[in-house]
Amino acid sequence: MEITLDQLLHSRDERHLRQQQLLNEAKGKSLVCLTVIMPGKVKRNSLSLTVAHAAVDAIRKSFAPSITYSEERDLPTGYEAYFIVDTDEKQAKQTVCSIEEEHLLGRLFDVDVIKQDGVPMSRTELGLPQRRCLLCNNEARYCMRNRTHSQAELQAEIERLVDEYRRHNN
Repeated sequence: MEITLDQLLHSRDERHLRQQQLLNEAKGKSLVCLTVIMPGKVKRNSLSLTVAHAAVDAIRKSFAPSITYSEERDLPTGYEAYFIVDTDEKQAKQTVCSIEEEHLLGRLFDVDVIKQDGVPMSRTELGLPQRRCLLCNNEARYCMRNRTHSQAELQAEIERLVDEYRRHNN
């Protein structure tokens, strides 16, 4: 099902509100927020659900037993998951960056550590490089802004990665 820009923007606002609520409950702990990178107007499909479930599994394995709260939302605008972890923000960010870099589907995970001020911690705060494009060696944001790659190219690479993941995990 395709979503509209208004639906996408509304979901971002709702996600931000939920993050604020959870931050109020997470004093002294870290808030980890997962979304799936799925370009285009369809944010929820079999590919995105495979990616989301793989990401949730990776997060649970990496942070167990420090997870004190978790919540998953399967929405038309995309899968979301929230975790409150009893780990400091910098260590949590190091962990999620490792997941994104090392997991076969990690390039399709968008895992943020939300600081107490409501702003996601950046990779550069830890001295790490920006994320790379799914298809080339440029920074991902550069290719996104410039629309360097077509929707078809991105979709083909996502399908290839998910197929490879499914072959190794079935």
